[in-house]
Amino acid sequence: MSTRKPNGLEKLGLENIGNVYYNLSYNELQAHEVNRGECKISTSGTAMCDTGIFTGRSPKDKYFVDQSPSNENIFWGKINRKIDEDTFNELFDLTKEQLSGTDIYVMDVYAGASEASRRSVRFVTEVAWQAHFVKNMFIRPTAEELDTFEPDFVVYNGCKASNKKFEKQGLNSGVYVCFNVEENISIIGGTWYGGEMKKGIFSMMNYWLPLEGKLSMHCSANVGKDDDVCLFFGLSGTGKTTLSTDPKRALIGDDEHGWDENGVFNFEGGCYAKVINLDPSNEPEIYAAIRKNALLENVEHDEMGVIDYAYVKGFSKTENTRVSYPIEHIDNHKEDLQAGHPQNIIFLTADAFGVLPPVSKLTREQAMYYFMSGYTAKVAGTELGITEPVATFSACFGEAFLPLRPSFYAKILGEKIVEHNVNVYLVNTGWTGGPYGVGKRMSIKDTRACIAGILNGSINNAEFETLDIFNLEIPKMLDGVKDNTVLNPRNTWEDKEAYDASLKKLAGMFRKNFTRYDNSGGEFDFSGAGPKV
Repeated sequence: MSTRKPNGLEKLGLENIGNVYYNLSYNELQAHEVNRGECKISTSGTAMCDTGIFTGRSPKDKYFVDQSPSNENIFWGKINRKIDEDTFNELFDLTKEQLSGTDIYVMDVYAGASEASRRSVRFVTEVAWQAHFVKNMFIRPTAEELDTFEPDFVVYNGCKASNKKFEKQGLNSGVYVCFNVEENISIIGGTWYGGEMKKGIFSMMNYWLPLEGKLSMHCSANVGKDDDVCLFFGLSGTGKTTLSTDPKRALIGDDEHGWDENGVFNFEGGCYAKVINLDPSNEPEIYAAIRKNALLENVEHDEMGVIDYAYVKGFSKTENTRVSYPIEHIDNHKEDLQAGHPQNIIFLTADAFGVLPPVSKLTREQAMYYFMSGYTAKVAGTELGITEPVATFSACFGEAFLPLRPSFYAKILGEKIVEHNVNVYLVNTGWTGGPYGVGKRMSIKDTRACIAGILNGSINNAEFETLDIFNLEIPKMLDGVKDNTVLNPRNTWEDKEAYDASLKKLAGMFRKNFTRYDNSGGEFDFSGAGPKV
């Protein structure tokens, strides 16, 4: 086992530390996980852990310290909640007390593949599998880099601590995920869920980079043989992971990226994929990635380690079963996790109302508008009480992780679109011929034909027409689309009046959502790029 010690260990403020396990290898981590009773091993050699009562993030327990100068930048509200310095310091003391007098795991990693934009991050925990999760999800420094590693930011994960004073402090619960921007510290307590560490650093990258004029993005990215880069934005269920995985194109990353003066780069060194009802025939890349060094969360398995990925309500632990794995488990990935400036950007939406076109080309102003809208739709039956499609809007396709005002990110996007002459498209992977329950899901073959037309540039040679109300430019014909009438959604509805009514209804939802941004940006107004009712 390595005897290397982290630089500046004394600066952590911990007392009576036992063994310090520093940047352990995968083999060492797995031995710790098994010997400490934290993990079982599956038949594929993958470690399997349980995250306790929390199988997802706790967004109502996320706080930023209200102090200058960061409080002038943070967009306060339901997403970014305030905590005062005194309360933070109480929780920091509680966290340090939890991590003192015990063995700890320290992982030093990078967030960001671009040397011009990356941050050095130190994670401290007393749980071996959480160190394993960090090793999977972030960029692993070389041995030489560790010799001189100095953290820009430190995460103290005291998951075994619980804040019993939360009511007196005016907080939501005994769980806390707090960020002190000025001190470059984050603390976690009361929840074991690994995703808090991943998304916590994403939130901080979303704070740091835009203030430097760099865009942080919740998207996947790939690159072709001619170095043509494409970004895929989309909320859950829109096909972001599926459509960005292409055997002819190298994966840069599947979730979090930055865009600086040199181009696009992955924030992470791994992937964090859902495995609910995982089927090797539908998602072969994810299935193949579940092997030694990967880490499964909350999956059902038998005593022999045979996994059952099927979700059974009332029996399975959670629908949010996941696996983290190093990106090297994906055969066709970009080894340096970065590439040049994108030629194309694709916004994916699963429009369950069935009124948006399968593909449309956006102007710069429309791109900024639909970026800030971050639209998709939940379908009937996905949640109790939902009997018809429900519009969902998440600013910049990642509102839960944006410390700054959404218009700040949209402004940078607009500037980069102009500077690098980027084409932007809206692709609907949802319904056609009617809403959910009447129409049918867009053919994956037709969707892939739309994506292919974007990537090979043939869509730019098409003749376009304008979709009423939304003013979207849609091609009349496209190679690979079986029946070109599908390109104009109105053609696919038997009841044209019903289509027109649904189109107006969805336009109204967009406009209502956008009222929360009125006069919030100050420096520009592109609300006119949205639909007209």
